[in-house]
Amino acid sequence: MTAKTFELSPGYTISRVIRGGWQLAGGHGTIDRNQAVTDLIATFDAGIWTYDCADIYTGVEELIGAARLRLASERGLDVAVKMKVHTKLVPDLERLASISRDYIRGIVEQSLRRLKTERLDLVQFHWWDYDQPRYVEAMGWLDELRREGKVRNLGTTNFDTPRLAEILAAGIPLVSQQLQYSVLDQRPAHNLAALAAKNGVSFLCYGSVAGGFLSDKWLGVAEPTTPLENRSLVKYKLIIDDFGGWDLFQQLLQALKAVGDRHGVDIATIASAWVLEQPRVAAVIVGARNQSHALANADIMDVALDADDHAKIAAVIAQSQGPQGDVYTLERDRHGRHGSIMHYNLNAGRT
Repeated sequence: MTAKTFELSPGYTISRVIRGGWQLAGGHGTIDRNQAVTDLIATFDAGIWTYDCADIYTGVEELIGAARLRLASERGLDVAVKMKVHTKLVPDLERLASISRDYIRGIVEQSLRRLKTERLDLVQFHWWDYDQPRYVEAMGWLDELRREGKVRNLGTTNFDTPRLAEILAAGIPLVSQQLQYSVLDQRPAHNLAALAAKNGVSFLCYGSVAGGFLSDKWLGVAEPTTPLENRSLVKYKLIIDDFGGWDLFQQLLQALKAVGDRHGVDIATIASAWVLEQPRVAAVIVGARNQSHALANADIMDVALDADDHAKIAAVIAQSQGPQGDVYTLERDRHGRHGSIMHYNLNAGRT
């Protein structure tokens, strides 16, 4: 492993910064398809050659598939093969009780068509409701597709420690779990990191910049009032509240700014670099609204924090109150502050 790459499974190497796809799915402004494909290729050229998408991100798998085709056409298959694409499989909440092998296979086949490939690099499986206990069975069906050659690697998204242990105990060869991890949210370190270390599971981390809150833009700014600009900001403002509130958040931004000034980078870059240096973390997943933003994200892989940097950040984190509990537990409470803003049936209409 170098500072900029990580071997996620034998012979399968990714960039340590992954280009997130959710900002291309709508809700963040109008998407120019041709420009989006151009931006995706610019990201590749900057050294970020791993991409994250999902079956529920409307139009994003198709955009990444188009970028891979253009890359192959303009530069050859030997270049295009370096592009790694991670997708997610998110069964609708209302389908969990009746989920079937054919349903799982259908979503995988759909992703293969959209991404214009014969094998998915990594499929990350999400499950909304543990009261519907068939997630291990569904992972078994996904593993069948891996053995058929339609999927190269298997991962999970947002499973807590006991349920991830169940899946591993069933013999499912997981290589990764995608989860939220940031200077504001260290829930993965509580129990899950130890289980992951024992079983060779790596973390692919979203939320490292808290939807943009961990940036110079919010330093010295008064606490925002509702309504916020988008659902992502609503989500991460709740995390800030759990962390300890706006005043403590401002102290954290000040610490990140001081560290960033030493390294000649901004707050967001330091926030993501901090996550990259946590145990079991293989990569951070960062979004980009435009090409220049995507290129700036490549700087994350060039930052190496020293002991003084970590101490400065840790001094603020030590004052935090949360978030408490296991990974995604707060978000699974559909009647709670975090869970009530989630969308649970984005695959609706599939047969």
